[in-house]
Amino acid sequence: MDDPVSNLAATFAVIKPDQRVDAIPVSPTVYDELDARYQGFGGHSLVAEYAFSADWGGWEQHPAGDEMVVLLSGRVDMVLRMDGRDEIRSLSAPGDYVIVPAGIWHTARTAEPTRMLFITPGAGTRHASDP
Repeated sequence: MDDPVSNLAATFAVIKPDQRVDAIPVSPTVYDELDARYQGFGGHSLVAEYAFSADWGGWEQHPAGDEMVVLLSGRVDMVLRMDGRDEIRSLSAPGDYVIVPAGIWHTARTAEPTRMLFITPGAGTRHASDP
């Protein structure tokens, strides 16, 4: 192991099917690299941190499994499209988290600087402007 300490904002972690972890430097093409390196990401989970200060510009869905979303700082409303209607899960204290069930479209709304941790089963992830 070259460097025993990493930072999720700069280096994502990939949990492989054998539960071993690869550190992957974040780059503008990181998602394409992950799909290519891990053959579509089947059986893998991505551990990543994101910082944002405005609503997400779209929605996403993870059909391969549940996603865990943890608030590190800020405040956010996670919007889950459940049975054709939007349900809000408000996260306001560091450590608050929500489990987004597999296959559920979701987005985030915030008006302040927010940092979150995501543990995402990446296979088959889909994006849409409004599903």
